[in-house]
Amino acid sequence: MTDSTRDLVAPRDDLRALEGYHSPQLDVSVRLNTNESPYAPPDDFVDRWLAELRAVPLNRYPDRDARDLRRALGAHLGQRAERLFCANGSNEVLQTLLLTYGGHGRRALVFEPTYALHSHIARITGTEVVVGERRADFSIDPHVARDLVEQHRPVVVFVCSPNNPTGTVEAVEVVETLLSVADGLVVVDEAYGEFAPRSALDLVRDDGRLVVVRTYSKVWSMAALRLGFAVAPPWVVARLEQVVLPYHLPVATQIAGRVALQWDAPMRDRVEHLVDERERIVDALARVDGVVAYPSGANFVLFRVDCDAHALWQRLVQRGVLVRDCSGWSRLSGCLRVTVGTPEENNAFLAALRDSVTEVAA
Repeated sequence: MTDSTRDLVAPRDDLRALEGYHSPQLDVSVRLNTNESPYAPPDDFVDRWLAELRAVPLNRYPDRDARDLRRALGAHLGQRAERLFCANGSNEVLQTLLLTYGGHGRRALVFEPTYALHSHIARITGTEVVVGERRADFSIDPHVARDLVEQHRPVVVFVCSPNNPTGTVEAVEVVETLLSVADGLVVVDEAYGEFAPRSALDLVRDDGRLVVVRTYSKVWSMAALRLGFAVAPPWVVARLEQVVLPYHLPVATQIAGRVALQWDAPMRDRVEHLVDERERIVDALARVDGVVAYPSGANFVLFRVDCDAHALWQRLVQRGVLVRDCSGWSRLSGCLRVTVGTPEENNAFLAALRDSVTEVAA
């Protein structure tokens, strides 16, 4: 391909500097860097899912509206099906929101540090990104939030709660303040919401502008099947359905999302277990010299170290433990993030961390 040909097929100028969103996948025995569930779905759920899938005419397109899934999920959440939009993971929900309401000449507001894909997808869709700063404890100051909305009039305001990568659970006051001043949508990303003590779901109103986004990837152990959803006013859902690609949600995923709801009690037990393990990790980190762990309402814990954080990450990898290295990210100098795993995985992480901190500090 000649240089002139490459120029003809070059990406948009505003995309040239973008990097893809990636999380390293290394061959280690304990992988705690991507916030997945450490447990596979129950065997009887898989059996039921496969049995239903075998009866599906695979030569036919799936239900574009995912009606059976939306009805079942709505009954589970106490929401009407008209308030539900389902897609390939919560990331496609976010993308569809920005394709619908973002774009050239429009702005999205984020509060950093936060989930990188909010800004990434905004820029991909040509939406200007306005950045607000979080407080030292990583919470959002509602007064600062109000001022930013009034100054920039964003079409979408993103609030990640629990916030990735910090684990911060936002106060209800923050969401209510944003709803009181925003002209556009307020999108609360609750990908880890089941692990938190509170949710914004009860604040969704048919005549409001609040959208709550969730996923099946964490609690339901379905990261491989890619299913996320939004709870939103019906008029927002109707617009999203106009924009999303036809037949975007495979029938296998639709069936899995509906069938999984029959295992609600075991999944709730798993949540309680992972929350207990999360608190055990936080307590253990507090007893390691040179380590500060931040409170978390998610299935992960962010912690800051006094020593070289990247060198510590490398030592952990050498010991067969992979966590997320956040130390090179803006506002997160010295920070690593660990996903809550099984008790055995968590023990391996803590043991490796204690030894590695001592070695790197020396």
